[in-house]
Amino acid sequence: MLAYLFLLVAVAIRFLPHPLAFTPVAASLLFFGARGARRQVWVPLALLAASDVALTTVVYAYRFSFDHLVTWAWYGAVLWLGARLRQNVRPLRLIFAALASSVSFFLVSNFAVWAAWNMYPKNLAGLMMSYAAALPFFHRAVQGDLFFTSVMFATPVLLHHLSSAGDRIISSHCKETA
Repeated sequence: MLAYLFLLVAVAIRFLPHPLAFTPVAASLLFFGARGARRQVWVPLALLAASDVALTTVVYAYRFSFDHLVTWAWYGAVLWLGARLRQNVRPLRLIFAALASSVSFFLVSNFAVWAAWNMYPKNLAGLMMSYAAALPFFHRAVQGDLFFTSVMFATPVLLHHLSSAGDRIISSHCKETA
């Protein structure tokens, strides 16, 4: 249930004012891959793709281009990476997965923008210009991915501890009244 909740939060935040590149998208994909139903892996892909289409064509009034397909492939890759965490969620693996998500998105999305649009010359210098122009957003993406991944993966642990503490309190209260 939390995987779907986090996914809906990630989609909703994309439509709300927020610092550029500081979103829970990668974290929600990692969490859904690790904790969501395997048969429902299409759900995050469909919701995020639909939100991409709405944001691009309606909110920002840009034309739709093939660079979106690259982003959707990245969504699938991050879901797959999250699925690799399913049996072994450890802090270091989680940090690596969040950083891999940030770095891979930076590399593939800016390459796709360079290839799809005529904003930069179609040579190595133009590609480097594309990456350089995106650097100011990269640190926020890393911060957001690390922050939201930590929060999302810590939430069920915290809820479990709170539930266990509540059970102990109720149990001890019942013993006192008996």
